[in-house]
Amino acid sequence: MEAFEDDNPFENDVDRISSETSSTSRVNISAPSSPPPSTAHLVSPTITHQNRPFPSPGTSRQPQHMYKNDFCCNRNRWLHSGEDVEILIIDAQKTTVHSTTPYIVYVIQAGTAEARHRYSEFESLQSSLRKLYPTLIIPPIPSKQSISDYATNPSKAKEDAAMIARRKRMLQTFLNRIARHPILSNEHVFHRFLDGEVSWTKVLHSPPLSLLPKNILKAPSHNPTDQSVLPAYEALPNPSATYPLRHPEQRFIDSEVFTNKFANHLNGPMEKVSRRMLKRWSESAHDYSELGAALNGFSLNESGALAAAIEKTGQAVDATYMSTTRLLQELEQNWAEPLHEYTQFASIIKKLLVYRHQKHVQYEMTKDTLENKRELLEEYEKSEREAKRLEEALARGRVEFSPRSEGQEENEGPDEPASAYLPPHPEPNPYRRRAPGMGFLNALSYTLHGMMDVDPETARRNGISKTRETISQLEDALHLAAQDLKYSGSTIQADLDRFQRQKVADLREMTISMARSHRDWCKKNLETWQVAKREIEKIPDHPNSMPATQSGKGAAGPSNTRRDSSATVNGR
Repeated sequence: MEAFEDDNPFENDVDRISSETSSTSRVNISAPSSPPPSTAHLVSPTITHQNRPFPSPGTSRQPQHMYKNDFCCNRNRWLHSGEDVEILIIDAQKTTVHSTTPYIVYVIQAGTAEARHRYSEFESLQSSLRKLYPTLIIPPIPSKQSISDYATNPSKAKEDAAMIARRKRMLQTFLNRIARHPILSNEHVFHRFLDGEVSWTKVLHSPPLSLLPKNILKAPSHNPTDQSVLPAYEALPNPSATYPLRHPEQRFIDSEVFTNKFANHLNGPMEKVSRRMLKRWSESAHDYSELGAALNGFSLNESGALAAAIEKTGQAVDATYMSTTRLLQELEQNWAEPLHEYTQFASIIKKLLVYRHQKHVQYEMTKDTLENKRELLEEYEKSEREAKRLEEALARGRVEFSPRSEGQEENEGPDEPASAYLPPHPEPNPYRRRAPGMGFLNALSYTLHGMMDVDPETARRNGISKTRETISQLEDALHLAAQDLKYSGSTIQADLDRFQRQKVADLREMTISMARSHRDWCKKNLETWQVAKREIEKIPDHPNSMPATQSGKGAAGPSNTRRDSSATVNGR
């Protein structure tokens, strides 16, 4: 049997645990289920941009080579052209097209194509990809928030505008993550989403999305739209997510533990501290704004060097307000939003591991059911063999005693009454007096006796036939469950490895961006406050300060140190 990794659509990773160590690798499968062979070489180019915001293109350190030479459409050709491509959301517009109430559409630009989609259509795209690829990590979209007041309540335009701008950035990140995924970037449903000339409603009601089953657990992991094997999958159970495994795989237990820790840390300290930090920066920027306005107004009441110094100080405070606002925006875009995105990634990975857990439970339950049916068939066959031996023994007995029985019949008189015949289901005694209303109960009792008093030989043989048919179905179902388990384990592990590399690259970009933002903030503020300092130094010394020649130290020369007002008041 071929190694399953030969059909792995992801790049090889030397640090990844081979799926041959899996407990399911011991299952004897004649032909492993795998994606189409062409997908093994469908690889997207790695984009390297130092100043580009998220998502980070660093899924691997080395640039990937292009092996793809067949394209399903122009969008596919553009995505895999080898150029530095990026999907942009260039605008968010309010419209009432095909609706009685206003809603927001996002204008997507992918090369020369331009498409318009509302938030619910982004949701359906993500949901569709999750069903088409149940073993891949589908990127998240921004959390759904109520923006319906944007059209009905103009007084909240500023708040809604900030919310929509944030959603624009995160939806753009969602599209670019799909475009840089080695498998999802080749999905034609995604290409049609980017094509503005195709109705999304039409895409949802046409293959492959129209072929998706209601229950994704009863469909092949590598191709849930395969209609030819769906009848065989009906024999598989539908286990719950909490059903325990008898033989769990340690690597997926470790992945689940790590994902839980990662999610708890992000949802707990990281996001709380980040929100508190952004809130305080926002409050500080507001205070700087008010202080700058107050200083600029106060400078109008003064004159000379003092007025110029106060004015420069107010301008420095205003510059600090502007740089703080800029810092706040950069922290929001390059730190808080990616951090929230990774909390969503943790939830997606949990669901992915739950799917693989259910597939493993499905395999174990099918295997147990098959073993029980085989034991039942063995009991049926044992009873059949005992019945045949008994029948053979009775037949030999009839042959041995047949002469004696004929002689007895000749000696018997003709007047001797014949043996009474007992029907299998006797009628009620006609001479027995029936109670009123008992006719229906007697008829029901007769019917029940007829159902229960079945020929044991016929029932046994019917049971053998049905059990053999069930075993045949369960063997096919077990074969499919083993293939799905092996494929899902291999593909999920490969995508987890890819996600880990992506996470490292993104966290590196996040920390570098945070350091760069603080550096620029400090540099900008230093320049403005240095200008203010030079203006402040032009203010003359305190008028009550004594000249250096009158202080008893005439040879010491003039002093460059400024006496403060407290020293003058205290007479020192």
